Amino acid sequence: MARLDGRFPRLVDKLARVQLLVLDDWGTHGLTDQQRLDLLELFEERYQRRSTIITAQLPVSGRHDMIGEPTIADAILDRIVHNAHRIELKGDSMRRKDRTQNLTPAENAETIEA
Repeated sequence: MARLDGRFPRLVDKLARVQLLVLDDWGTHGLTDQQRLDLLELFEERYQRRSTIITAQLPVSGRHDMIGEPTIADAILDRIVHNAHRIELKGDSMRRKDRTQNLTPAENAETIEA
C-alpha cells in the first residue's frame, strides 16, 4: 500500500530508524520479487546500525528457499547473520501443553457465554 501511494521511502526510513525491529513468525510465506527487494533495502539500511529480532519456526536450512532468488537471499541472510546471536529453542510448544486449561476461569464475572 505504501508503495502505491508514495509513502514507501518514508516507511523504509522509519523502519530503518526504529531502535529494535521485531519480525515475528518470519518465513511463513515465500516472498515475491518486490518483497525480496524491499526486505534487502530494509536490512541494508539497518545493517550494523540498529537491532533486529527475528522469530521463526522455519529451520535455517529453509531460509534460502523461502526468500527465493539465491543472490538476493545470500545478500539478505548475510546481513542478518553477520554479528547475530542465534538462540535455538528446543522442546514442546508451550501452546500444546495443558490445552484444557482456560486462560480465564469460567466463574469470572467478565466471561460472556454466547
